Amino acid sequence: MRAVRPRDRILIPVPAPEDRPGPDAGRGDAGADGGAADVGAADVDAAVVDAAVVDAADDAEAGLDRILTVPNVITLMRLLCLPLYWYLLFGANNRVGAAVLLAVLGATDWIDGYIARNFNQVSNFGKSFDPTADRLLFFVGIVGIMVAQAAPLGLCIVVLVREVLVGGTTVIITAMGSKPVAVTWYGKAGTFSLMFAFPIFLGASADLAISPVLTVIAWGWAIPGVVLSYYAAFRYIPLWRVNLREARDRKAAEQATPA
Repeated sequence: MRAVRPRDRILIPVPAPEDRPGPDAGRGDAGADGGAADVGAADVDAAVVDAAVVDAADDAEAGLDRILTVPNVITLMRLLCLPLYWYLLFGANNRVGAAVLLAVLGATDWIDGYIARNFNQVSNFGKSFDPTADRLLFFVGIVGIMVAQAAPLGLCIVVLVREVLVGGTTVIITAMGSKPVAVTWYGKAGTFSLMFAFPIFLGASADLAISPVLTVIAWGWAIPGVVLSYYAAFRYIPLWRVNLREARDRKAAEQATPA
């Protein structure tokens, strides 16, 4: 075999670095298809997440439409105790017993709200039912106390006027399609204070040895209760206006949408 002479060498062209095939060379459209598959998978995942969010929102909305909930049952049981209150006050002439029952009904007002907030028992019906029940307890309790002349008449009138204004406004705007306004902390605190003040006034009217002391304690609950309840009423005004505006906007949008 003869040696290869310089002139017999074969020159093989070497591609420039930028022209050399990359790691995905040879895949052709497969690489593009893989990228498209990745994008498609991402879209599917996003669609699944969106569907899960929508389902969760639908479940939450459906939960708000419930009526038979533990807080609503508790509120109903409190209302059913009102005839017993009237019987103790006028039938049995037991002012101390009526005062204790009214105080218990007022003290248990926080139980239904606590259960609703902490055990997923909030409902649209409960948002209206609970404050309505509170006002009914107020009316029945205070009217009974007024008839029995067991509390200052001026205090009773001031409290009842506030309840008539707030309750009447709530009924009117709800009839106009507005969503109910959730009771604020100030309203709850005012109700809680007054639901203690009036039973103590009632107990003090039973000619007990500690009646003077009970009267002072009753005023100690009544004054902050009135202040808080009226402050809460004024804070409801802008919330009512917002809800009414939203109700009108929804109605206008429904009328503008073709059937």
